Amino acid sequence: MFNENGKAPLLLLCDHASKAVPKALGDLGIAAEELSRHIGWDIGGLDAAIELSKILDAPLVASGYSRLVIDCNRWPGGEGSTPEISDKVPIPTNKGLTREQVDARAHACFWPYHQEVDRQLDRMTAAGRAVCLLVMHSFTPEMNGFKRPWHVGVLWNDDPRLPDPLLAELRKDASLVVGDNEPYSARASYEYTLTAHAKPRALPHCSLEVRQDLMGTPDDARVWGRRLAAPIRAAVAMALG
Repeated sequence: MFNENGKAPLLLLCDHASKAVPKALGDLGIAAEELSRHIGWDIGGLDAAIELSKILDAPLVASGYSRLVIDCNRWPGGEGSTPEISDKVPIPTNKGLTREQVDARAHACFWPYHQEVDRQLDRMTAAGRAVCLLVMHSFTPEMNGFKRPWHVGVLWNDDPRLPDPLLAELRKDASLVVGDNEPYSARASYEYTLTAHAKPRALPHCSLEVRQDLMGTPDDARVWGRRLAAPIRAAVAMALG
């Protein structure tokens, strides 16, 4: 949790903030170099989100463990939740997990994150206050041999209140290639965070993706946080206006 008392009408999240693995699971059977790649976490995502939290004065909730332990943006036990293979890399410790093993990981690493999200949203929406929800992610510059041209992408489902103005604000910068539900879509069946938190509360919401080669260092990620702050601030104001 960062900047819990931030005053902005916006809750920031980072589903894949960490590459940490609980001691009980060792190294998941993979090399540290693999865990440090995109398969283990969203490179640059947390540093950019913290910078946004500071500039926008918005609370931020970040996950504490690697997406390979259990993915906080997948339904527990569902598609991609505890992958046996990720980007062609076998994850030996994830092979053949029982329901009880998946539940134990969810209890330790998934539900605490999402319970904190709910706690913050309960606090922020008290007395009927209107707020937005934005999830910070990052994506690989290439996937399955395709070089992704986008610098940033806005992911959303069926509520245009936040994504429409955010797309418009980002596209004011002619140097940016902006994806609309690219390189991923928030309409995918496995999407958990926005579906579980924003939709039941009818909050304006979306995810924001930045290409990882553009923020591969903490300094570069912070630069992107500063670059994205004004478009996000403007979009939130329009979504709630």
